[in-house]
Amino acid sequence: MTPAEVPFVVLDQLRKFDTPTICNVLELFEVMPRTAGYMDARIKACYPQLPPMVGFATTATFRAAAPPRAGDIYAGLAKQVEQLASVAGPKVVVFQDLDDPPVAATFGEVMCSTYQAFGCVGLITSGAGRDLDQVEGLKFPCFTAGTICSHGYTQIVELGSPVRVGGVWVNPGDLLHGDRNGVTTIPVRLARAVAEACPEFMAAESVVLEYLKAGSVTSAGYAAARTECQRRIGELGKRLKSLVM
Repeated sequence: MTPAEVPFVVLDQLRKFDTPTICNVLELFEVMPRTAGYMDARIKACYPQLPPMVGFATTATFRAAAPPRAGDIYAGLAKQVEQLASVAGPKVVVFQDLDDPPVAATFGEVMCSTYQAFGCVGLITSGAGRDLDQVEGLKFPCFTAGTICSHGYTQIVELGSPVRVGGVWVNPGDLLHGDRNGVTTIPVRLARAVAEACPEFMAAESVVLEYLKAGSVTSAGYAAARTECQRRIGELGKRLKSLVM
């Protein structure tokens, strides 16, 4: 299944669940190690109050430590916009900052406004951001490794290549899900199954949560609730694994 083949209804379903739930369900397929596919603690939500971000990666590399050899700063933005205009579906701009350490902000109000106008639903960078108050007003989810007040010698170096952000390689077209808990990839071929399995997984967890909220708990009752929860998750896992065998 390609990004173009993922129905919007599936993307809408995925937006209803937080990223930890998505990760919990992905584990049940056993198609990758439990420590793979999600970005590490360096990548944090700038606006944790926003709902989950779901979209397909459009990738770029960035640097700002020295003037460009030709052209001016913001070199590459026009070409990036052309690329964004040619791609359908909700898009997430994913930048790898080539400066180590980052010396300037990858984005600000103008860039985020531009991306949003061309169908992007969020931005992720291994570098930094700025204009956080103004971008917050856009309700445009951003995930960064920090904040820097200047844009330096902003340059978009390369478009459409694999990038490494938060310890994860991201390819153009990868499906991403992010919220205040972090960002994970979702294999496109599993998108529908993940979306459909999330309610069942949450219902299994609710067995324990509802028992604890009821009061008058005992260790035996807690053990019974956990056993039932694990049974349901185990059954769900068997069905999901059968889809990828």
